[in-house]
Amino acid sequence: MKDVQKVCAELENYSYFLDTKRCPDINTMTSVVVYPHSATVVAAVCACIFVAVGILGNLITIVALLRNSKLRSHATTAFVLSLCVSDLLFCTISLPLTASRYIHKAWTFGDALCKLFPVIFYSNVAVSLLSMVGITLNRYILIACQKHYTRIYRPWSIALQLLVIWIFSISIMLPPLFGVWGQVGLQESTFSCTILPKDGKSIKKFIFVVGFLIPCVVIIISYSCIYWIVRKQRQKLNKHSSISRKSSGSCRIRDREDSRLTAMMLIIFICFLVCFLPLMLVNVTMDDDQYPWIQIFGSIFAWASSVVNPFIYAASNRTYRVAYYKLLSSLKFWGQPLSPMPSKTFIPSRGSRDGSQNNNSGSLTTTKEKVHVLDIKNGTSVMAV
Repeated sequence: MKDVQKVCAELENYSYFLDTKRCPDINTMTSVVVYPHSATVVAAVCACIFVAVGILGNLITIVALLRNSKLRSHATTAFVLSLCVSDLLFCTISLPLTASRYIHKAWTFGDALCKLFPVIFYSNVAVSLLSMVGITLNRYILIACQKHYTRIYRPWSIALQLLVIWIFSISIMLPPLFGVWGQVGLQESTFSCTILPKDGKSIKKFIFVVGFLIPCVVIIISYSCIYWIVRKQRQKLNKHSSISRKSSGSCRIRDREDSRLTAMMLIIFICFLVCFLPLMLVNVTMDDDQYPWIQIFGSIFAWASSVVNPFIYAASNRTYRVAYYKLLSSLKFWGQPLSPMPSKTFIPSRGSRDGSQNNNSGSLTTTKEKVHVLDIKNGTSVMAV
């Protein structure tokens, strides 16, 4: 009995025992996870930073895409918006509650919100991953089945796909919510509201393995097929170089933009995989009483996935950069808007400032040149100075 009292005295410094102000019964005492104070501080600080950056970045992205008519006409943009909305909800709802949990080292929002929290958290993850699946399939159909692309991605079809993504993502959390397969509630050892076992059964690992691995396999296979198809097309073009030179410039520019967009979406998936893979491995391979620091870092990596996407959009795709620029320049925080960003494919019009500045040095010579204009109707040549 003295040994038990000694253990209880040592554990009184931790939040779990400070909250209850008593030691558990020796017959019901189980092994608990008590996060070190430094780990909770790191988690709380990271969560607060991600809340500020994630809300600002995703909100700017949503507004910029909706304001840009060129991007708004792409079917891919609808799935990107779904991904942004999911990340915005995660940064607005889940992360602030998580930050408070680590700051107070306890759940302070009641039982009702505790049961809804894991539904919101895991549904957001599912929406993000399934939106990436939708983006990947969109890229594959555009490259492999161009004839059927416009028929498949009509406005009503896109809306139906997005509706299925959101409904399915929420429905997978209904069994634990109603106690059919596991249950949702507070895990006092880690002061986290999550999926708990019920009668020895829990859907948590099933969601991580099946809900994570299957979409990832679909995305990897799709991008592998895209790479193979693009490689074969380039080989054919190299064999018929003369034909490729005669192809219109607009088609080449469009193909180049599609390739850049596909590469950007691949980067987003890789970042998502890198961010969520540690958390998945922790939840599947480790028990709750092992390696609290690893669990903390796995969670932080998963939170980062909702923040990095706007930076990827801005860094890897010029069209998205232009959309950001137009939105920020219209706000005029710094007074007069900046000059437009240069582009390799940008050709200034005759009335543009860029064109007038570039041709300013040669304006005198062009006015002095004699230009022959052929009058087709009269068949005469007219001299124009």
